[in-house]
Amino acid sequence: MFKRSVYKSPVELRSMVAAGAATAAALDEARRLIAPGVTPLELDAAAERVIRGLGGRPNFQLVPGYRHTLCVSVDDDVVHGIPGDRPFRDGDIVSVDGGAEVAGWNGDAAFTVVLPDAARPEVVAARETLSSVTEQALWRGIAALAGARHLNEVGAAIEDYVRGEGDYGILTDYVGHGIGRSMHEEPPVFNYRVDRRGTAVRPGLVVAIEPMIVAGSLDTFVRDDEWTVTTSDGADAAHWEHSVAVHDRGIWVLTAADGGAAGLAPLGVEPVPIP
Repeated sequence: MFKRSVYKSPVELRSMVAAGAATAAALDEARRLIAPGVTPLELDAAAERVIRGLGGRPNFQLVPGYRHTLCVSVDDDVVHGIPGDRPFRDGDIVSVDGGAEVAGWNGDAAFTVVLPDAARPEVVAARETLSSVTEQALWRGIAALAGARHLNEVGAAIEDYVRGEGDYGILTDYVGHGIGRSMHEEPPVFNYRVDRRGTAVRPGLVVAIEPMIVAGSLDTFVRDDEWTVTTSDGADAAHWEHSVAVHDRGIWVLTAADGGAAGLAPLGVEPVPIP
């Protein structure tokens, strides 16, 4: 059987730019709307409108058995939360994950926000720190990709950063992935150090890097909805993700409007647009 290469041609890399941009725009709209009193279903509908308005379709809806544009995970829900009609509340930590398919190519990204709560400043502060550590772990993984010879250097960079920031856990049952014609492709992208080098990093590699960090135990379970992954001890969780392309002049974060410039600048990496 023919096995598709994990590496894209220059033409294919350029073809992925629109899907990344649509994904970024949809998540930007969700981020703009999220507030106490708003429901996950409202975010879901808004994100779908953005994607379809840009000529794409929500790729999460292409996953068998799933009919939403986003996954929205609140508090101790880590990933794959199904959007519902329970409004967000003050102090919630909310992770939003989504993607778009445009002209047969895919993008995938996620972010986490913490809603304000004047009555519980210590809870908000702890959750904001968890989200920040997860986001910075993502950027360190992306920065590592820029200079890596093998893909598993990304996970080592993520783990090294997280271990230095406190007593946080890196989920091991769920990892990042390649992305292209399908939302989930080879190779796996680990968020932690493993004992093999992994795929060679060279032009044409496109991966979704997505650390999922918890404030307590690594043990999780799947809720009765058969999708939502939740921490077994009720600890908070955060999730950040970007789709990143490696090309012959550098890297480009497909799902960031600036290609990742703001996130990578403090780490001494300058992303280069796909030629």
